[in-house]
Amino acid sequence: MKAIRQRAAGAPLEWADAPDPVAGHGEVVIDVVATAVNRADVMQAAGKYPPPPGASEIIGLECSGTITALGEGVEGFTLGEPVCALLAGGGYAERVAVPATQVLPVPAAIALDEAAALPEAVLTVWTAIRDVPPPSPDGLALVHGGSGGIGTMAILLLRAHGWRVATTASARHHDLVRSLGAELAIDYRSEDFVEAVLGATEGRGAELVLDVIGADYLDRNLDALALDGSLTIIAVQGGSRAEIDLRRLMQRRVTLRAMTLRARPIEGRGSKADAVAEVREHVWPLFSTGEIRPVIGATMPLAEAGRAHALMGSADAPGGKILLLR
Repeated sequence: MKAIRQRAAGAPLEWADAPDPVAGHGEVVIDVVATAVNRADVMQAAGKYPPPPGASEIIGLECSGTITALGEGVEGFTLGEPVCALLAGGGYAERVAVPATQVLPVPAAIALDEAAALPEAVLTVWTAIRDVPPPSPDGLALVHGGSGGIGTMAILLLRAHGWRVATTASARHHDLVRSLGAELAIDYRSEDFVEAVLGATEGRGAELVLDVIGADYLDRNLDALALDGSLTIIAVQGGSRAEIDLRRLMQRRVTLRAMTLRARPIEGRGSKADAVAEVREHVWPLFSTGEIRPVIGATMPLAEAGRAHALMGSADAPGGKILLLR
């Protein structure tokens, strides 16, 4: 098969020959129709985010396509079935082997290629919000990076679960985030998100903050939180080390969470299998009925993955997901 390969970390991405995957016990092989670009992919290509032990060295954390092989012990799937899957790696290829417990049927209202934009974003957001107390009648959630793949999905899922949503985003993406249901779009370059959130909540603050920035935003996130609020850290684009006064957490009764998806075990407590099963039960119906759908900002050929990575890191990066199509 063909796949995106690198001669070394940081080297150009090349469309080259790679070994065909084989379905092991409990696995399926998927003939890939589309994959999606994630920030973790760009970091891995730069040598800053190596895959976990045992995972494919090929980049790619999600895909959609059809099942072409069933490993021993697999039940509930059939050859030729259209599916999408969460991967630990290997999505930038013509075929990929993946545990069947990480595979989901394509929702009825979603096209097969479009489904490649679902697994990583949906599962990330779901695991970030599932244990948060439900919002008060006018409870506000603040989503940082609202125009990205994770951010757009967070807005959609939070709105579907009864939250008011504020989000930080560049001014050129404000129309997009508002169209998804964000009532407050904050230009992170020129506006103070703490002031904006407090103003929108009569000084109470946000009951939930979903943060992709990390250290650079920690103090201000705490300033923006309501009493008994929850701060969930999804990524650390603005640094991973910060100093915190624990008394502030105690006085405001803050719940501080942090999560990651790729390093979760395949099976067992806190596993990808559990998260996928929960999403299939609780979230997938929203996509099956067409109530919500992913935001696709751009599509490119899979063989041009390097160009897609450059676009994601540029000032012209589109809102939503960048899909790579075979």
